[in-house]
Amino acid sequence: MADPLFSIREQVVVVSGGTRGIGLAIAEGFAQRGARVVLTGRIAAAAEASAGQLAGDAEFAPVGLACDVTRTGDIERLAAGVLDRFGHVDTLVNVAGVNRRKPALEVSEDDYNFILDTNLKGAFLLSRELGKAMTARGRGSQINIASLNTDRPLKNVLPYAMSKAAMAHMTRGLAVEWGPAGVRVNAIAPGFILTDLTRKLWSDPTMEAWGRANTPQQRLGTPEDMVGAAIFLASPAAAFITGQILYVDGGFTAGWSWPIPPSGGQ
Repeated sequence: MADPLFSIREQVVVVSGGTRGIGLAIAEGFAQRGARVVLTGRIAAAAEASAGQLAGDAEFAPVGLACDVTRTGDIERLAAGVLDRFGHVDTLVNVAGVNRRKPALEVSEDDYNFILDTNLKGAFLLSRELGKAMTARGRGSQINIASLNTDRPLKNVLPYAMSKAAMAHMTRGLAVEWGPAGVRVNAIAPGFILTDLTRKLWSDPTMEAWGRANTPQQRLGTPEDMVGAAIFLASPAAAFITGQILYVDGGFTAGWSWPIPPSGGQ
């Protein structure tokens, strides 16, 4: 029997960066549970194809729309189109994100702008644009995708880490500003997630062994591992939760694993 405490049925849910990986998994999770899902991607054909891929398991056919979050005009058109079609948005999931791994001394201005414009500026502008309608309506939920880098930076991904650290402040700041208007803002911080984009990295035996050794659950995460947290944060069960960062990381941030012998020695 379905529990209405965790129901997101008939919510209008916008998922940016919903054509692959974590975004696609979250969009599918909402669609399978009766939400009216709008997923976005930079390319219209890719967004439409991903929406079509989810249609078979959805009560309401998902909608795929083009939106490059680095372009203010795209964001404004997306918000206007969704609001015109559905009248409101219940939940926004800010997933769109990019990365370029390299040492800080090799980061170009183009690298910096590419990462920050998508991960931070784009997320803020989309939050703001849909936040206008949410605050006017008096309710809504926004869920940002943070990172392990939100807590402490990993080596050779500094602009990405900077964007995700700022995402935490954005999440808390919007929660403070919009809480009186009935809008909640939280974030999910994934651990090490195996996706098509990270498969090459984690196929390296040294990296895989390190990831497993430092994750108490001793496995890499999957995009589907993020679905439960997103559904929870969007549901009535999280009605008194805002401004929080929920780490879905298999326990990675709970403590360090180190090669000390299990017994003997001091």
